[in-house]
Amino acid sequence: MYAVIRAGSKQFRVSPGDVIKVDSAPKSESGKLEIADVLAVSNGQGKFGSPDNATVTAQVLGEGRGDKILVFHYKRKKQYKKLQGHRQGFTALKITEISVDGEKFTIDDMPAKEAKAKKAGRPARKSAAKKAATKAEAAE
Repeated sequence: MYAVIRAGSKQFRVSPGDVIKVDSAPKSESGKLEIADVLAVSNGQGKFGSPDNATVTAQVLGEGRGDKILVFHYKRKKQYKKLQGHRQGFTALKITEISVDGEKFTIDDMPAKEAKAKKAGRPARKSAAKKAATKAEAAE
């Protein structure tokens, strides 16, 4: 189950349990935020619900500021240089529920994600202790 939402000036594909960073969302006293701007909803099997009566509920985890972005203006041969820094504020949201047409999908309803199988690469190196042990066995 996932939904495509618009939060601020960006669009996010979210499912229950996801954590997203949104451009400074309005504060709420309860710590819950309801997003009604849902663009699309899917149950993961190719069936889409109508986004007209869909809402996404999120829990506010905290606020912070992103990495610094340096803006450098330079005009050659004119002795002009200007350096300016910027850190964009964000609000971290954890998606707790997606409701569509009276159905509610929460974190508990979602199936557990299967662990990906590791690729078969070259064999792992033996440690020095294992090498010494195998040499001792071979010498006997």
